[in-house]
Amino acid sequence: MARENKQNKGYVVLIAAIAATGGLLFGFDTGVISGALPFLKEHWNLDNSMVEWVTTAVLIGAVVGAISSGRLTDIMGRKKVIFIAAVIFAVGALATGYASGITSLIVGRIVIGIAIGIASFTVPLYIGEISPTKNRGAMVTLNQLMICIGVLVSYISDYAIADDANPESWRWMFLVGFIPAVILFVGMFFVPETPRWLISKGREKEGREILQKIEEADLVEESIASMKKEIELAKNSSGAWREIFQPWMRPALIIGIGIMFVQQFTGINTIIYYSPIIFQLSGIVSNEGAILPSVLVGIVNVLFAVVSIMLLDKIGRRKLFFIGLIGMVVSLLFIGFTFIFKDSLGDLLTYFTIVGMLVYVAFFAVSLGPLGWLLISEVFPLMTRGVGMSIGSFSNWFFNGIVAFTFLKLSKLLTFSNEIIMPDGTTAPNPGGAFILYALIGVLGIIWGVKYIPETKGISLEKIEQHWREGKKPREL
Repeated sequence: MARENKQNKGYVVLIAAIAATGGLLFGFDTGVISGALPFLKEHWNLDNSMVEWVTTAVLIGAVVGAISSGRLTDIMGRKKVIFIAAVIFAVGALATGYASGITSLIVGRIVIGIAIGIASFTVPLYIGEISPTKNRGAMVTLNQLMICIGVLVSYISDYAIADDANPESWRWMFLVGFIPAVILFVGMFFVPETPRWLISKGREKEGREILQKIEEADLVEESIASMKKEIELAKNSSGAWREIFQPWMRPALIIGIGIMFVQQFTGINTIIYYSPIIFQLSGIVSNEGAILPSVLVGIVNVLFAVVSIMLLDKIGRRKLFFIGLIGMVVSLLFIGFTFIFKDSLGDLLTYFTIVGMLVYVAFFAVSLGPLGWLLISEVFPLMTRGVGMSIGSFSNWFFNGIVAFTFLKLSKLLTFSNEIIMPDGTTAPNPGGAFILYALIGVLGIIWGVKYIPETKGISLEKIEQHWREGKKPREL
C-alpha cells in the first residue's frame, strides 16, 4: 500500500508539474516587461504615461481571458482550455518579439494577457481537482512556485540578453516565451482530464479510473458520492452565475474577491513590473545594472515559494496569511520611509531599497502569493467553481491593472516636493508615498482577514461547500 501511495503521489506530481508550465508562462510573461521597459523607453522615447500603457496592456488582456473563459472550462473541460492557452501564449510571444511599432506591441501584449488570464485560473483549477485531498495545498502551490520560477527566468533572460549598446534588446526578451509555450502544448497531451469534470459530464467510469490513480483508496467512493450529490444540486439550480450570488455563497464570493484585492493593492506588481525603474530611482545608473537586483528579487521569490509549499499543509492558510501580511506591511513602510528620507541616506538609499524589496517579496511569496490562487480553488463548490474562479481571476487582474496603471501617477501625486534628481539631471517622482499607502492598505487587509480568511487545510472541497450551505462563518471552518 505504501508503495502504491508513493507511485500515486509521483503520478500526481508529474501531472501537476506539466500543467504548472502554464504558471511558468504566467510568471515569465508577467515579469519579462520589467527588464524590457528601460530599453523600450530608450528605443521609442516613451514617456511615463506610455510606459504604463505598455505595462498595463497585458492586464487588459488578462481581464478578458479571466472573465470570458470561466464558463468554457465547465463546457469544454479544464484540459482543452489549457491547450488553447498554450497556443495563445506562443502567438503572443511572436507578436511582441516582432512588433513593428508601439501599437503592434501593445496588441501583442494584450494577446499574451488573454493567455495569462486563462492560465491564471484554469491551471490552479485543474491542479486543485487532480490532487489528493491531503496534498491539495502543496500541489496547487506548485503552480505558484512555477509562476515565481517564470518571473525569475524572465529576469535572468532579460539580464543575459540586455545590451545597453542595442536598444532593441527587448525583442529577444519577449521571444524567449515561445519555448515554454510549446512545452506546455506538447505536455498536455500526456495528462488526463480531471475526474470531477468527467463525472459532472456523466463520464463516471473515466472519472473513477483517474480518481483511483490519484486519491487515497478509502476516499475514492466518498469523493464520487459527494461529486454526484453536487452534480444533482447543480442540475436543479438556476445556473452557475445565478447560484454564485445566492446568500449561502456570499462568504466564498467575498473571500475570492477580497483576497485578490489585498494581494494586489499591497503593491506586489509594482515590484514585478517596475523593479528596474525603482532601482534606477534609488541610484543605479545603467539599464543592465538596474536589472541585476531584479534577479535577486526573483531568486528570493522562488526560494520562499518553496517554503510556502512546505508550510501550507502544515501550519495552515490562516496563520500564513497573517504572518506574511504583517511582514509585508513592515517592509513596505521601510521602503517608503527609505525614499522619503533619501537625502539623509545618500548612497545607502540603493542598498536599503534592495533589502526592503527582498524582504517584502519573501513575505509575499510565502503567503499572499500562493494563498490568493489556492483559496479561490478551494472555497467554491463544483457547480460554480469555474465561474467563481473566473470572478476571482478577473478581480486579480482588474486590481492588478489599476495598481500597474497608477503606480507612476501615484508616485508623482504623493511626491510633494521630494522629487528625485536622476544622473542625467532630469527629475523623477518619488515612490515613497506610494509604498506607504500600500502599507496602510495591508493594515486594512489584516483587519479584514480576521473575519474572512478560513482555514481550509486538510478539508475536502465537498465539506467546504457544506460549511457554506449551513450558513457558518469563514473563520469557523
